[in-house]
Amino acid sequence: MKKTYVIYNIAVVLVALLIALLIGAALFAVAGGNPITAYKVMLTEPLRGAFGVTETLVRAAPLMLVGVGVAVSFRSGILNIGGEGQILMGAVSGAFIGLSLPGLPKFLLVPLIFLAAFAGGALWGGIAGWLRAYLGVNEILSTVMLNYIAIQLYTYLLRAPLIDPQELAYGTGIPQTAQLTRNAWLERLIPGMRLHTGLIYAIIIAVLVYLLLWKTTLGYRMRVCGAEPLAARYAGMNVSRYLLLAMLLAGGLAGLAGAVELCGVHRRALEALSAGYGFSGIVVALFGGLHPLGIIPASALFGLLIVGADMMQRAVTIPAHIILAIQGLIILAVVSSALFITHRGIREKILGRFGWKEEVH
Repeated sequence: MKKTYVIYNIAVVLVALLIALLIGAALFAVAGGNPITAYKVMLTEPLRGAFGVTETLVRAAPLMLVGVGVAVSFRSGILNIGGEGQILMGAVSGAFIGLSLPGLPKFLLVPLIFLAAFAGGALWGGIAGWLRAYLGVNEILSTVMLNYIAIQLYTYLLRAPLIDPQELAYGTGIPQTAQLTRNAWLERLIPGMRLHTGLIYAIIIAVLVYLLLWKTTLGYRMRVCGAEPLAARYAGMNVSRYLLLAMLLAGGLAGLAGAVELCGVHRRALEALSAGYGFSGIVVALFGGLHPLGIIPASALFGLLIVGADMMQRAVTIPAHIILAIQGLIILAVVSSALFITHRGIREKILGRFGWKEEVH
């Protein structure tokens, strides 16, 4: 990528974020808060100690897996908005295996849980992929609807078949499974902190997906089908097959995010397991340029924003809804900046004002 193009991309994102932060500052002022103090807490407080840094990386792991899956589907010409449901299906599938085979040694049980989670997420993503590839059903509608179905199914399983027997015995009825045995837990990297080996697995998977998409014939064909489906068909490629494959991989990676949260953080399946990673992962993928390697730092940045927003809410006496609004503005800024980066006409018009138009070609 040429130097001017890189500078342009960075400048567009920074300007978009600046506009979002300025609008957020106005919201803080209306709510009676100090915008400077609030932003200082959000952007710097998580980096002041081991707790904030490790929690940022804990959030980065599932965001990275979902984001890489989104990149696979987007690059292949199909939009995966169903990460939330795929996470839940992966988590409950992994929990079922973990609870059914508690006596297996760790070196067998953890891979089995991850395989089951991948299969659960892939199945859920594959449904939308098959509907799009072979029946022409719009994948945005199908994935969003599948999210609702997954949430209801997941809640039912936690409230009935898979509910913790202790909850029934005590009569509390909290929808969650029993805790997994210790041989199903991911190892903690730092004693006393929640940071676990799932982060390492996520980075390895991101690198492997990069190699798949850019260094293999299969990945090349998937990207061609996404960029030029008509040309791909003319060349004899089965576009429908690659669309389905892309959604299977995207759903499976989201399912792995569910397994990471299951075995590394909560150690049981519960209602709030996802924390919105399915939707945030889309923004992480866009912010990372839909490139697996770019998604690695992007997931860390958004992990920082999530942890920082939580700290900001505690440090600054403002309504929680303002925090959600700020996060939404940041997401909107990132998504909007993608238009200015990817739309060639807009990009050339802006660069032309600075005499850089010819360098972009």
